[in-house]
Order: sequence, then structure tokens, then C-alpha cells
Amino acid sequence: MGLSFITFVLYFSSLYVHFSYVNSRSLNDISSAPSLAPTAAITPNVQSCTSKVFNVRSFGAIGDGVTDDTQGFRMAWDSACDSDEPATLLVPEHYTFLIRSIIFTGSCGNGMVFQIEGTITAPDGPRVWPKGTSKRQWLVFYRVNGLSLQGDGVIDGRGEKWWDLPCKPHKGPHRTTLPGPCDSPVAIRFFMSTNVTVIGLNVNNSSQFNIRFDGCHGVYVDSLTINAPSLSPNTDGIHIENTNDVKIYNTVISNGDDCVSIGAGSYNIDIKNITCGPGHGISIGSLGMRNTRACVSNITIRDSVIMHSDNGVRIKTWQGGFGSVSKVRFINIQMDTVRNPIMIDQYYCQIKGRCPNRTSAVRIHDISYQKIMGTYDYRSAPIHLGCSDSVPCTNLTFSDVELWPSQGRNMLNPFCWNAYGDLQTLTIPPVFCLLDGNPGLFPQKTDLNHC
Repeated sequence: MGLSFITFVLYFSSLYVHFSYVNSRSLNDISSAPSLAPTAAITPNVQSCTSKVFNVRSFGAIGDGVTDDTQGFRMAWDSACDSDEPATLLVPEHYTFLIRSIIFTGSCGNGMVFQIEGTITAPDGPRVWPKGTSKRQWLVFYRVNGLSLQGDGVIDGRGEKWWDLPCKPHKGPHRTTLPGPCDSPVAIRFFMSTNVTVIGLNVNNSSQFNIRFDGCHGVYVDSLTINAPSLSPNTDGIHIENTNDVKIYNTVISNGDDCVSIGAGSYNIDIKNITCGPGHGISIGSLGMRNTRACVSNITIRDSVIMHSDNGVRIKTWQGGFGSVSKVRFINIQMDTVRNPIMIDQYYCQIKGRCPNRTSAVRIHDISYQKIMGTYDYRSAPIHLGCSDSVPCTNLTFSDVELWPSQGRNMLNPFCWNAYGDLQTLTIPPVFCLLDGNPGLFPQKTDLNHC
């Protein structure tokens, strides 16, 4: 780690003086937080003479919040999608449209706009969910190209009755699950789509993930507001799986799970100016479940605020998986009373003690933490680097990391296990448990973890 014994002594002396008045320091004294997400961007004028407007009410949708308007939406979509002119499907303001599970299928020509100014609402819970329709997804966009989903309107998943299913986490004794059906619909899912834009919307109370991108290329997300209660299970704000070239900017997320979660097969992702919390922070993973391969690379998460959250920035993998997580940068992240601000967990298990030990693991390497500052919940160590016994984490770098306990409690030491890397600057608290060097990997391990 390149710190001489003299530097070590001087550092601890200065740390003692610095920490002696932490009780008098405010969060603002430590570091100024990045600016919170701005208000929603102004969306294009849907009445532009260059775009033909397809108002769902012109296709039989009523908008009283009671009548099933699914068919009206389907007809409006088909007409707009088949248009020879640039088309806008309009969901007008001052109306609430009840929609069943529906798939909007592309590819539509001319860069179609789906403009939501009113409210789209789901059926109220599993008991009234129409038979014969999918309980795993609600609004699906399949094989669309160049679609812009935008507006100042609301998408309301009405997830309350889904969250109370006995199979959901935390419903059984000691926060366990109970038997029973568990399918719950993702609110908005893009599947096998390209050049997708999502701007300005309010997404509330999804029964499961709020927005999910699967097998997509070229995604731009900006100025969303995503809300669900802090105890709503599995309500990830934005989930990315097998998707590349993604930009997520200027978005506020408060929910009961990860604000943003990045799954296997995802790369070239830039996340900036996210306000996250309460929730579970911003996560890569979980990866490698059921001994599967997972490859994630070229991820940047920057200029964001995480507050009152179980986790800050986290990488989580199951034992038994393989593949790798590499070239990840966490830059300028402000923590406000976060339980685990920096976490690598290669022993992820949804039910403690139920996951057997495995010898293989997803390899984690080339991860940098720069300017991670703020306060942590005193119940947990602020830095937790729990790497695999058999596949160590390598080239972890830390610079300008400053994390103080909230409420003036005693500072907790970081935890490291089989974690190798470098302290490029002094950190608070000091991460002296980080190991030097770059240990060699067995050839068979290297082959398994190649991506």
C-alpha cells in the first residue's frame, strides 16, 4: 500500500485529532453534495406539424379509471405504428386509463413518440388481474426501434396488494418468505429493443421492478421520478439485463429495493446525477445465481446522492457463479446515513445460512472508488470487501474516500476478505486490511472467468 511506518504514525495522530470533533461537524462540512436531480426536461410539443397525433380517446379509450381501456390503446398503437408519417400516440391529461397487461410490438417507423400526459393505471391487485394475461409484466415494449416514451404523466402500478403476498420477502417469521404464488408484474419492460428514450415520467408503486431493460441496445433515460414505499419488496427502480450503451441521468428514485440494478450481460453504462433513497442503493448484481456465467464491464456511476439507504454502491454475487465484473468506476458519490456505503459481497444469499459454499465465483477486478464521502449508519462497517475464498478481488483502488459515522458514534473499521488493491490517498476510515499486489489465478479459474 506504499505507506511507510512514519506516515502510518502521523496519519493516526491526525486522524485522532480529526475524529475528536466529528460530533461538531455537519455533513456539509465534509463535502458539498452534488446537485439534486433537476425537474423533468421539457418534452417535445406533441401537436407539432411534423407529427401525426393518435389520441387514445379517438380509438375508444374512456379514461374514467374504471373502464378497461386496453383495446383502445392497442388500436391507437397499431395505427400509429403503421403510419407513414412521424407519429405520436397521445395519452391526454386529466384522464386516468385502466390498462390490462399489454405488449406493444414494433418495429414502428419514423421514430414514434408515446406521449403520456394523463395517468395509466394497472388493475388493483392479483385477485382482479384478468385471467389469461401475464402476471409477470404489465406494459411491454417488444422489438421497438427509436421509440420515445415521455411526458409529465403518471404510470401507477398499484402494487400494494401484490406486496402483501405471503411469498414476498419479509412477510414470514424472521423476514423470511412463505409458500404461495409469487408472480408479480414488472411495470414497464423493454425487451429486445434499440435506441429507446424514456424521459420525464412519474412511475409509482410498481408491484415489482418499475422499469426493466432486457436485451436492449442504446438506452437513454432522463428526468424520471420513481416512487414506492421503503418496505415494498423487489421494487427496483431501473433494472438492466443483457443491455449495452445505456445512459441514465437526472433521476430521483425512492423505493424498497435497488434504485438501479445492473445484471449479467450489461456493459457501457453511464449513470449520473441520481438521487437514491430510501432503498438499497445502486447495485451491480446479483450475479452468478444457480452457477451461471455473468459478465459486466465498463460501468460508471458518478455525481450522485444516496440517502437513508441499506447500501450505497454495491457489487453482489452468488457463490458458484463464474464470469467477471471489471472496469467499474464509482465517482463523487455523497452518502447520507447509509448502512453499507461501499460493499462487495461475494457471499450473497437471500436467506442467511441457506446457500452452500462453492469453489467458483464471479471474478471482480479493476474497480475504483473516487471521492466517496458522507456519513454511514453506525450499525455496519462503512467499507465491506467480502471477496471469494477461491477467486480474490484484484486492483481495487481508493482515493478521496471519507466516511464518518452518523450521530457521532465510534468509527468502525473496514472489513476485507481476500481483497487486493491500492490506496491512492489516505482514506477515512483507513483501509489497512486491503492486501498488496495482484495474486496469480489458477489457469482453470482464469478460463472460467473469461468474458
